[in-house]
Amino acid sequence: MRILVTGGSGYIGSHIVLELMDLGYSIVVVDDMEKGNEANLFPQNEFIKGRIQDPNVLNAVFAKPVDAVFHFAAWKAAGESMTDPLKYTINNLNGTFSLISAMVEHGCKYIVFSSSAAVYGAPQYLPIDENHPTSPENYYGYTKLSIEENLRWFDQLKGLKSACLRYFNAAGYDPQGRIRGIEKSPANLLPIIMEVAAGLRSGFEIYGEDYDTPDGTCIRDYIHVSDLAKAHILALQYMLKSNESLTVNLGSENGYSVKEMTELAEKVVGKPIPHKIVGRRAGDPAKLYASSSKAKSMLGWEPKHSDAKDLVQSMWELYKSL
Repeated sequence: MRILVTGGSGYIGSHIVLELMDLGYSIVVVDDMEKGNEANLFPQNEFIKGRIQDPNVLNAVFAKPVDAVFHFAAWKAAGESMTDPLKYTINNLNGTFSLISAMVEHGCKYIVFSSSAAVYGAPQYLPIDENHPTSPENYYGYTKLSIEENLRWFDQLKGLKSACLRYFNAAGYDPQGRIRGIEKSPANLLPIIMEVAAGLRSGFEIYGEDYDTPDGTCIRDYIHVSDLAKAHILALQYMLKSNESLTVNLGSENGYSVKEMTELAEKVVGKPIPHKIVGRRAGDPAKLYASSSKAKSMLGWEPKHSDAKDLVQSMWELYKSL
């Protein structure tokens, strides 16, 4: 099988590429390299530099048959999406719709889509399962939900099968150390903590310590990126076997507070990590964690690397070498 991975040199995309390589797939990576990392391009794979909005790029990809697509080419900073929505429209929405059109035109029937827990908005109950109402609180989350809805229509109208995988907080790095390039301009807690520990930043901020949680800081669900990658492969295998689409959460089902993760990181790196407490950030719920029972029952998926200490340790192994 020949597999297209968009955003395949980025943080999550490169881990998916590793999983596909381990299984012997033929892989073509498309990435404009704005967020990608050259260290995460593997020479045995075909690479096309460019954007999926570019018809010339898509023509080059689909000049040879593509059996399935793993789609990670998206902007993902929730705050930025509220101040620059046009950027997210052009990249996340227009880019994806261009990709879907090319897939339909060339008879490619399967797509595994990197969605997000941001489609849910503020939790009405916990843990969040797939039946939870979808009400995004930022434009980034809206783009993910809009793409999910579009994929459902193309399933009905054109037989395009999709796996929409709603991530919670992806973290960690390949336990075998095969990924050597760090995430560019991260917006999530753990890579920011690692950048401070590695001396790439002077410090970081904790937004609020007066939430209704045991230590007053927000609680989140952290899932190891290698566990995410395994779920993507299982999702493709499910579609190939059943010829059905699916939508599932991917989380560890465990919640850790910002302070807990900071203290754990300090233990792992063996030194204090400079930070300060500031005011709350708009739109941050006190608690957010997943029910992943549907992914477990449908796909036979079990997170194996998402213990919090192992997750942080896998990150520090890379960052301490920078």
